[in-house]
Amino acid sequence: MRPTAVPSVPPADGLGGGGVQYELKLDGFRCVAFARGDRPAVLQSRSGRDLAPEFPPIAAAVARLPEGVVMDAELVAWRSGRFAFEELLRTRQARAAAPDVALGLVAFDLLALPGRDVRSLPLTDRRRLLLAALADVPPPIQPVMATTDRAEALEWMAQLADIGVEGLVCKAAGSPYSPRRAGRAWVKYRRSDTVDATVRALTGPADRPHALVVRLDDDRVLLTTPRLTAVQARELAEAAAPLLGPPAVDPDHGPVHPLTAPLRAELTVTGRPPTATFVRLRGD
Repeated sequence: MRPTAVPSVPPADGLGGGGVQYELKLDGFRCVAFARGDRPAVLQSRSGRDLAPEFPPIAAAVARLPEGVVMDAELVAWRSGRFAFEELLRTRQARAAAPDVALGLVAFDLLALPGRDVRSLPLTDRRRLLLAALADVPPPIQPVMATTDRAEALEWMAQLADIGVEGLVCKAAGSPYSPRRAGRAWVKYRRSDTVDATVRALTGPADRPHALVVRLDDDRVLLTTPRLTAVQARELAEAAAPLLGPPAVDPDHGPVHPLTAPLRAELTVTGRPPTATFVRLRGD
């Protein structure tokens, strides 16, 4: 389920009645975690790729859960007292060599228990089952902070902004886990530290792009800088592969690989003239 962006945090009756659950929105890699008993755990990304080989400590922690547990979660990194999304983009060897970097898996929904698919249950019931399933589970796995009190959620967001909390994800308390209903049942409010843009084209090789040509919502067209990391390039190449058109020459940016359908990305835009830095693909 992918929440829809909204400009403000909805009231307690703002998602169709029945109450709203407010959760911290964290900056990480979204994944569905599968505990598979004697078989290796799977951390399935939004694109379907298994992240487990890149994050062995998280995969090992999930593998210790009872076989059949399936959770929707955010894979996060922590450094020097803050969430550090950039650490997720480094190689596992570089992260392992940094003693002050910690990984975590923050679970916000439960999809299955051993022998039981719980996606049809209301969110409030899935939350209760999630907390019970993780009651005796130590870090790096933990449930997301959540409340049904809007004022408390806003206070959390303000207090935790300095450690990298992005905003809030707000969910209809009675909603089942159904991607078809996500747009009506789950919404996200994100602080405006970053901006969203549409990726128009890739520069460099299509299978390992160097940068993105992006159009901001105010119609400015920019080339991202600095050069994409290897992890970023791989993520973008996978997402853009089915959208690539014939190679072309951009009058301002030279040879490019245009996209034939929209792909949204999160950027930081600073300075004059403006400089755009790629953060990640949107769609969470």
